[in-house]
Amino acid sequence: MASGFFALFDDIGALMDDVAAMSKITTKKTAGILGDDLAVNAEKASGFVSSREIPVLWAITKGSFLNKLIILPIAFLLSAFLPTGVTVILILGGVYLAYEGAEKIYEYFVPHHPKGEETSRLEQAELPKEEILAIEEDKIKSAILTDFILSVEIVIIALGTVVGRELLFQIIVVSIVAIIATVGVYGIVALIVRMDDLGYKLMKLNQDKKGFFYSIGNFLVMALPKIVKSLSVIGTIALLLVSGGIFVHNLEFMHHFLESIPSFIRDFIVGLAVGAVALVLMMGAKKVYGMVKG
Repeated sequence: MASGFFALFDDIGALMDDVAAMSKITTKKTAGILGDDLAVNAEKASGFVSSREIPVLWAITKGSFLNKLIILPIAFLLSAFLPTGVTVILILGGVYLAYEGAEKIYEYFVPHHPKGEETSRLEQAELPKEEILAIEEDKIKSAILTDFILSVEIVIIALGTVVGRELLFQIIVVSIVAIIATVGVYGIVALIVRMDDLGYKLMKLNQDKKGFFYSIGNFLVMALPKIVKSLSVIGTIALLLVSGGIFVHNLEFMHHFLESIPSFIRDFIVGLAVGAVALVLMMGAKKVYGMVKG
């Protein structure tokens, strides 16, 4: 009895070692899309008044956890009983990401409102609370939807590294990666959006405006606007890269498309092309709907 009990512990220990090793490998394989996830969500979580940044980010984080709870069981079921369903979902998600990226580029060249209007309005103290909450709700919904699609890609890539292993092992490894993705990405996003507050606190430690902490604090305060400004560009590029990668890797006729150029350039071109088509179709559909409704 005792020997069987300790043998059970040995088996559990071996399983945990195996899970830890495979989780490390899987996390490395998903590192690229995790970086894209960070860029996209950091851009979406920025642009709020200081007092609302953490509540908004927490709402997005909770939505991200809920996304994982929805995606994981469906991914395991599809992987086991309908593998083609996984590919279909990935491609549909890729179309949405490409569309969102192309729309950002279109709005940059053909803006629907003056540049910087949204940020300046969010920073105005006299802005009605109802309007602030409405703007926040729209950005939160958009961020959670984008997170859902990126989460699908992360889960599928992670699942692909443990395919063929027993179901329990797949569940543990992929779940660990999903948790790391959420906690890691949104933890870093929180640090980014709170850089200025940390900077001001460090600057207050040196009232004479000199010293190490003042210099670090001033650097953080000065760097934040540049980081936030670059996040929109980085996020747009990330959307197109991720979507292009989905099409190239999951559509057989595109496996050899533009093989002679670097893969990241190819992914960007494919993502932009699909996004442009999706944008034109969506704009046409909206125009037709407006004419019918009018």
